[in-house]
Amino acid sequence: MTRPTPLRRRWLAFVALPLAAAGGFALWPDTGEAQGREDEDGTERALFPVCSGPVRVTCVVDGDTIWYRGTKIRIADIDTPEVTRPGCPRERELGRRATERLRQLLNAGAFRLETPPGGRTQDRFGRELRIITRGGQSLGNVLVSEGLAHRWGGSKRGWCGAART
Repeated sequence: MTRPTPLRRRWLAFVALPLAAAGGFALWPDTGEAQGREDEDGTERALFPVCSGPVRVTCVVDGDTIWYRGTKIRIADIDTPEVTRPGCPRERELGRRATERLRQLLNAGAFRLETPPGGRTQDRFGRELRIITRGGQSLGNVLVSEGLAHRWGGSKRGWCGAART
């Protein structure tokens, strides 16, 4: 293989590399929707992946916790099965399903983040407490109706007992 001539090296440095960089930026996806934005009507909108890795901006942690625009939010009106330390295989599977279903619901369109009744805005772990709604309906209630969440009543209920009907 022959060595590049000085003219070819200059051409690569001043023409080819900047063109390649410009082309890469032109193809780079718009991260505005991925990180989240507020629409004119006060609704929120974002593309939510399931969280992975240490950097979390906008993603779904599990069925009742999300990161949105860099803030960790606990969905105040529900409790879902654990995915990080489940008590049994059934809880792990339900937790995985709740996580995926919440991701689908959030990605389905605009939503609102509402302060829960009673005015409490943070839990004991420092997470923001919010109820997520679309069209006046709590997305948490959707998870409850599908058997993927319990209504939050102030304490956790188990997921490892007999199957619920």
